[in-house]
Amino acid sequence: MQDILIDTTDSVTTITINRVEKKNSFTSAMYAACADALEQAKTDAAVRVVVIQGHVSVFSAGNDIGDFLGNPPRNTEAPVFRFLRALASFPKPLIAAVCGPAVGIGTTLLFHCDLVYAGDNAAFSMPFVNLGVCPEAGSSLLVPQMMGYHRAAEALLLGEPFMAEAALEVGLVNRIVPPTEANGLAQAQACKLAAKPLSSLLETKRFMKQGQMAQVLARIEEESVSFGRMLGEPASREAFTAFMEKRKPDFSNV
Repeated sequence: MQDILIDTTDSVTTITINRVEKKNSFTSAMYAACADALEQAKTDAAVRVVVIQGHVSVFSAGNDIGDFLGNPPRNTEAPVFRFLRALASFPKPLIAAVCGPAVGIGTTLLFHCDLVYAGDNAAFSMPFVNLGVCPEAGSSLLVPQMMGYHRAAEALLLGEPFMAEAALEVGLVNRIVPPTEANGLAQAQACKLAAKPLSSLLETKRFMKQGQMAQVLARIEEESVSFGRMLGEPASREAFTAFMEKRKPDFSNV
């Protein structure tokens, strides 16, 4: 799979989203590859840290709409939800480097990362309502916790994008750098972590996540059920039809 590149060097596994010609949009096969990589890194004693990165021009435009419509995630065992569960329960340090657009899953996966470094061209958005569906990845729980209710409502109900500075202000990202430096910074931080005792990293992350993990996984499950149901409803059908026809959706009757 060339759309997802996996490399393990010096105890760091790097997952690179490598579909730049399609703005790094995710297919079902790409979700499965990412889930496989995380599951393997979780049990591989030689791996201490995982980095998720994209291209300097784009992190991810979200779902590939054509593939999404052909392989809709209608049940909780779909590759996308397997990937989300692997993210949420990953016990080792997880770092992301984000440049350019980060749409939908491109933003929500970041709430499960321990460190996030953004290029100053990063733009985050969660337009689920605009597509006639609901949030995923536990974001209906995690976004209000991090951003506060009113900012979360603006991000999730309006689905409007917010830039790197706003993401830094609410704590979604740790640092903003020029786009050409984001991946390198994430790798440098990963190397620092990889040099530390794994047992200490695991226990520290476990304590920080303690009390939240079960709640997040339960919310991911709830969201996935609603998401799958809403895909078959009129609002979602109108949203995706309008997208494919390159017109503004009409939700006046839904």
